[in-house]
Amino acid sequence: MARRRRQVMTKQDTRLPTGQSQYQVVGRFVPNEKYDEANPQCKVYRMNLFAKNKVVARSRFWYFMSRMCRVKRANGQIISVSQIYEKSPLRVKNFGIWFRYESRTGTHNAYKEYRELSLTAAVNAMYQDMAGRSRAKACAIQILDVKEIPASECKRTSISQFHSTTIKFPLPHRIAKVPKQYKKTFTATRPTTFC
Repeated sequence: MARRRRQVMTKQDTRLPTGQSQYQVVGRFVPNEKYDEANPQCKVYRMNLFAKNKVVARSRFWYFMSRMCRVKRANGQIISVSQIYEKSPLRVKNFGIWFRYESRTGTHNAYKEYRELSLTAAVNAMYQDMAGRSRAKACAIQILDVKEIPASECKRTSISQFHSTTIKFPLPHRIAKVPKQYKKTFTATRPTTFC
């Protein structure tokens, strides 16, 4: 009788990446007998989307194409899907986001500003903000436009307060570093950290 090997079950991390990434999807209407290559119906469309992964980006592309251009997955083709990365991820920038979202009462247009290191970080902050303040789910939000805006064009005071050249921050809860020669495991008095 042959012995069967026991398979050891290991716990794997099957979670998807939580944040949204920026993708550029290029697609078109497939030429056929009715519409040839030269027809304006077959022109190439390029769309910048925010999605969790490439599969969701392709799905969102067809969602918007069927609404705007009357091209669906059955009579269209995707040419390329590529992820877009931030050019300068170490510089703080101001971003303005125009979007539309569905609430429990209706559809609303909105504009928000965020101060982040990258465009995707600003979009993720917007999704978190809308989930917390308005209970809007990610599937109910449609991003219309995202722009990096200069400091002079910022409208929200929560963002423009950081544009001052003389900005100062308090240093609360400071703990004095004791030199090694005077350091003890236990002391008779509590440390004072409010000064």
